[in-house]
Amino acid sequence: MRKANHIYYLAGLAAGILTGCSSEFLDRPPQSQIVDANFYQTAEQVLAGTAPLYNLVWFDYNDKASHGIGDARGGILTSGSYQLENIQMNTTGLTAENGASWRSFYNIVGQSNTLIKNIEQFAGENVPANIKQYAIAEARFMRGLAYSYLVQNWGPVPVIEDNSTLLQDTSIARNTIPSVWEFIMRDLRFAVQHMPETAPQEGRLTKWAAEGMLAKMFLARSGVGQSGSRNQADLDSAAWYAKHVIDNSGASLLPEYRDLFLMENNNNPESLFALQWVYNGGWGTNNSVQAYLAYGSEITGFGDGWGGDIGASLYILEKYEEADKRRKATFMLPASHYSYITQVPSGGEPQELRVPVNSTDEESRRYNSRVWVKKYVVGRPEDNDGKVQQQRTEINTYMLRLADVYLIYAEAVLGNNASTSDGEALQYYNAVRTRAGLDPKTSVTWEDIFNERLLEFAMEGQAWYEFTRLHYYDPQKAYTILSGQDRGFFRIYPDQIPDPNSWEIEIDEGSAQPRTYVVNAGNFYLPLPATELSRAPNLRKPPVPYDFGE
Repeated sequence: MRKANHIYYLAGLAAGILTGCSSEFLDRPPQSQIVDANFYQTAEQVLAGTAPLYNLVWFDYNDKASHGIGDARGGILTSGSYQLENIQMNTTGLTAENGASWRSFYNIVGQSNTLIKNIEQFAGENVPANIKQYAIAEARFMRGLAYSYLVQNWGPVPVIEDNSTLLQDTSIARNTIPSVWEFIMRDLRFAVQHMPETAPQEGRLTKWAAEGMLAKMFLARSGVGQSGSRNQADLDSAAWYAKHVIDNSGASLLPEYRDLFLMENNNNPESLFALQWVYNGGWGTNNSVQAYLAYGSEITGFGDGWGGDIGASLYILEKYEEADKRRKATFMLPASHYSYITQVPSGGEPQELRVPVNSTDEESRRYNSRVWVKKYVVGRPEDNDGKVQQQRTEINTYMLRLADVYLIYAEAVLGNNASTSDGEALQYYNAVRTRAGLDPKTSVTWEDIFNERLLEFAMEGQAWYEFTRLHYYDPQKAYTILSGQDRGFFRIYPDQIPDPNSWEIEIDEGSAQPRTYVVNAGNFYLPLPATELSRAPNLRKPPVPYDFGE
C-alpha cells in the first residue's frame, strides 16, 4: 500500500498519556489512502494514520447514499427525478446509492483491518502502549459501525477481519445476522474499554462516543431473532450504557436546535461522534451534500445547488406540530426567512434569504411544489467565514448526538411495555421535545418515541434505520408504516408574504403518480450490488455463522 500525504499534529501528547490539545487534527487532510506500515514510528504518526477514518472512507456513503437510503427509503424525502428508486422502494442491484454504500462500508472495514494489523505489527518502540490501543480502538469502532450499516441494509454479509485472507480466499461467504451482530458488539466493547474520556484532539472519538454507540447497537440487536417483543437483557444494556453517557460524559443539548447545523458549531457539546470534513482538502475529505440538497446556486455561491426537485415528503411534513422549531431548521417552506443565509439572485444584490414563492395564478401554482431541504445546507462562503467551495463545505456529519442517547434511553426503558411514565425516561424524552418548542408529555408510547426520532433526525440519514430496528422483531408493522407513507407530489402555498403563519397544501387527486408504495419482505432489504455478485458469486450461497475461533 503506497504512502499517503499525511496529517501531522502539533504536539499535545504528554509522555504516553492522552490529553487534549489545541491543534485540529484535520488541518492537513490526507490526499489518498491509509498509510503504509513504515509510517507508524511515533505517537503522532500512529494517530495521523487513523485520521482518514473520520472522513475519507465514509465519503461515498455521505455524498448521496446517506440521504438516498437513510432518508429517501425511510419516507422523509420526495422528488420527481432524484433518488426515485429509493423513494419508490425499488432499489435494485444497479442503483447507484446501493453500490456506493456497499463500497464505502467495506472500504471502512478494509482500511480498519489494515490499520489494526499495521499498528500491532509495526508500531515503533517509541509509541506509548495506550496510543496503540487508542488507535486500534478507533479502527475497531469504525469497523463495528460499518458492519451495523451493512447488516441492517443487506442482512447476512461477509465478516472480514483479515484483508490478506480475503485476497487469497475466493470462497468467502456471507455470515448470519446474529453472528454479524456479535462481531459488532465485540468491536464496540473493545472501543469502550480502550478509549479515553477526553479526546486527544477535538473531533476524535472518546469512551463516551463508544458507550453511546454501544447503547444504540444494544437497542438494535434487542430485536434480532425475536417475534413481537425484544430481548430484555439487550434493552437493559442499552439503558445502562445510555445512562452512563448521560450522567458522566459532560455532553449537553445545544439550547437552540437550528444551531446544530451551523458550521461554526462543529464539535459542539451535543456532538458525541461526527465525521470531520474540510472544504479545501483532497476530494473525499469534503462534505459534498449541500451541492445535492440546496435548491439553487443563489444560496451556495457556485454552480451547484441541484436540489430544486427534492424536498420533504408529505408523510414527514404532516408530523410536525405547528410550534416545532425543527421544521424550519430541517426544511425550507415557501416565504420562510433565514437571516443567516445569504441569497444573491441572478443580477441582484446580496440579501437575507427568503425562500422563493411562485405566483399565485393557477398556471404557476402547479409548479410550487417542494418543501426544500435546509439541514446541512449552510449557505455561501460569506456565511461561513469563507469555508465553502463548489461541492465542498466542512460542516460535520452527525453520527451520534446526545439527543439520540436521550431517546435511546427512553426507548430502552419503555422496552416491551405499551407505555411508560418512568421519571428519567420522561425527563430525557421531554428535554428533546421542549428544546424543539413543544409541550412535555406525562407518559410516552413506542409511537411517541418513534415519531420523535423521525422529527429530531430527519435528513440526518437515520429514518431508514428506525425501520430496520423495528423490522427485526415486528416486520409486519414496519411494512405497514412504510407502505402507508405519503411520498407523492403536492403543492404548498404560504398564507401571506413575507411572514407566513401557515401554509396550504394541495394534492392533485387525479394525478397518475402513486402516493404510496407497497413494502414487503421482497423489497425491504437492499439487494446485493450487481458488481459484487459478479465478482463474488459465493455471496449467493446460504449464510453461515462466523467462526470467532473460540
